[in-house]
Amino acid sequence: MSRFSIEIERKILSLLHGHKTRSHLTQIHAHFLRHNLHQSNQILSHFVSVCSTLQKMEYAARIFDQTQNPNILLFNSMIKAYSLNVPRQESLNLFSLMKNCGISPDEYTFSPLLKACASIYNVKIGRCVHGEIVRSGFHGFGAIRIGIVELYATCGDMEDVMKVFDEMRHRDVITWNLLIRGFCKKGDVDTGLSLFREMRERSVVSWNSMIHCLAQRGRHNEALGLFHEMCDQGFELDEATVVTMLPICARLGAVDVGQWIHSYAESSGLYPEFVSVGNALVDFYCKCGILDTGRNVFNKMPRKNIISWNAMIFGLAFSGRGELGVELFEQMMTKGVSPNEVTFVGVLTCCAHGGLVERARELFATMTRMHSIEPNLEHYGCMVDVLGRSGCVREAYDLIRSMSIRPNAALWGALLSSCRTHGDVELAEHAVKELINLEPWNSGNYVLLSNIYAEQGRWDDAEKLRVLMREKSVKKSPGQSTAIG
Repeated sequence: MSRFSIEIERKILSLLHGHKTRSHLTQIHAHFLRHNLHQSNQILSHFVSVCSTLQKMEYAARIFDQTQNPNILLFNSMIKAYSLNVPRQESLNLFSLMKNCGISPDEYTFSPLLKACASIYNVKIGRCVHGEIVRSGFHGFGAIRIGIVELYATCGDMEDVMKVFDEMRHRDVITWNLLIRGFCKKGDVDTGLSLFREMRERSVVSWNSMIHCLAQRGRHNEALGLFHEMCDQGFELDEATVVTMLPICARLGAVDVGQWIHSYAESSGLYPEFVSVGNALVDFYCKCGILDTGRNVFNKMPRKNIISWNAMIFGLAFSGRGELGVELFEQMMTKGVSPNEVTFVGVLTCCAHGGLVERARELFATMTRMHSIEPNLEHYGCMVDVLGRSGCVREAYDLIRSMSIRPNAALWGALLSSCRTHGDVELAEHAVKELINLEPWNSGNYVLLSNIYAEQGRWDDAEKLRVLMREKSVKKSPGQSTAIG
């Protein structure tokens, strides 16, 4: 390669990795085409890496397909790029193509292949890759061993992961974290916790992972205790710690701990830097009933996303300030933020709590017409709640019957509750019959229907219901009072 070509290549590489220039892929592509460097594996491998970062894999694939003699460097770049982007299966196809081209893998080939197998939860193919690693003599490389542990742990094959782990002379904190996460994911949190206690060295990721796993299994007090232990040992909180801990504090009513985390997030810069931290704080204060502080945090957030708006709208809904929630929704719309499915659940809940029937009808109608969001069961449930609370039980019933998706027990239960509140016995009877069809094993539904019959003096129907229960082997739960004995 001439000195001029080397200079051009350097310039192209600097453009590919420049903060302001790397996104100009077509211009950079034209630049190296013009200088006849379109077959340079060096440039193409970097180009593919940038495409991967920008999620432009179709572009990368077209470039690769036009390459006459791809080498191991370019194949590795493509395999890694697809391990991070869909379709991840393509990493494995490229590995097969590479072998067919007579190109031997190197130490950088296998880690992304293992990651691809883990991402698609295909332990069977992963074992084949593991076999290739052993045959190629790369099983001693640290990054590859970590990839093998991640594969088996992610796929829940804890027997194989322990075999690999036991063979490892050097077990770094990443390996321990993967192993612990694997056991916790399988539901064996006690083994995960036991391994966590065995660790000589921990990172903040170790603590976050274990706290998160305990919280997922409903062991919130233990998670809080572990958080205190983490702080006592001098570990600094990061974004994940804050986002994990605040829901735990809200669940336990540990307001003082949540407020301390808030103070830490502000002093450390986590609050202004990460929108997820602001969202977690808004959600925490709203769930703890400290709405004014939640609104103050929301208003001061330097950046907001749809999750921020949703958290505040839900907070207003469940604090009985439905009208303010609808106003906030309208403010969100004026700022050009597009609502999602969750937003409409929140604002319709606001309407239910605020008695805003007409506004709910309008919002429900705009979901599909203006935002291309098809209502799901939650949206229908909100509307049934809105209509039922206001006494529009017939309209609620008609809405359920018009649904394109099958109503669930929660919908019929909401309608039943409204019917009983507003004295519509006929519709209540129909709702209970639908509940019995959906949940024939639930004795409570039969009890409700029998009580409706009793209130109307329909003893023959009550007797028929008793026979039906006997035929279906439904036993009345203790403590339930019913006219059918």
